[in-house]
Amino acid sequence: MSTSLNDANAVISTALPRSRSNQLPAEPVTRIRPSRFWESLDFAELWTQREVLYFLMWRDLKVRYKQTIIGAAWVIVQPILITIVFAVFLGKLIRVPSDGVPYPIFAYTALLLWTFVSNAVLSSSYSLVTNAQIITRVYFSRLLIPAAAVGVRLVDLLIATLVLIGLMIYFQVPITWNVLMFPVFVAEIAALTLAVGLICAALNVRYRDVGTMLPILLQVWMFLSPVVYSSSLIPERLRVVYFLNPLAGIIDGARASLFNLPFFWAHIAISALVTFPMLVFSIHLFRRMESSFADDV
Repeated sequence: MSTSLNDANAVISTALPRSRSNQLPAEPVTRIRPSRFWESLDFAELWTQREVLYFLMWRDLKVRYKQTIIGAAWVIVQPILITIVFAVFLGKLIRVPSDGVPYPIFAYTALLLWTFVSNAVLSSSYSLVTNAQIITRVYFSRLLIPAAAVGVRLVDLLIATLVLIGLMIYFQVPITWNVLMFPVFVAEIAALTLAVGLICAALNVRYRDVGTMLPILLQVWMFLSPVVYSSSLIPERLRVVYFLNPLAGIIDGARASLFNLPFFWAHIAISALVTFPMLVFSIHLFRRMESSFADDV
């Protein structure tokens, strides 16, 4: 809101004649409208509240690993166990093509990114509901709450990347200059995850069915993405539709950067053209719904 209610009342009171101060004017003196998008997203405010983001991330990290036996090692265990399962059934028994790359590291690379997406979307979608007491008592940009949830999972991704480096050494994967593109794809997948997380978080406050359906939708999204198989298996006639899924181009690009495979720049461009407008839209939707979070949560 561009003008607070108190200021609005003060303007209305001063605009009335003193002899008729108990009557309202025929036309409202102050109109309260939603602010425009770029005014609503105050980057200066977000910067001044950066310590709130750090506190939320540090709190979530401490709470998640409190009273656990192996602590942060769970970040590594999850993708490794899933990789072993798929390596046995798909890599050994079914022998799914892996573009000339050993299937365990081929699958682990995508599962590493997918685990980040899945966990970050789930945690960010529930973040507003689980932080209801903070939302109703203290003012700060609510966007920081799901952003912190994504940030925590990004820390998990960086830790699990150490295993990826170890696998590359074990399978003697040559390191080329293409590896410099890998952080670019990590940044893009973080932007995509934040976009999906913001939309789900905002909708989950008002419609709790979103939280119920989300795990199922994420499983469908996984199999619609080249996580445990190569996108080369997709028929040529379906590739235009298939790569509208931005995760497909990101995963293919990440594999190409690590294993010196050819970059399909058209697919990478499509993923970027879908991801960043989605991020802009998700921020817009989140900010438009933000004023009702305290009431709905």
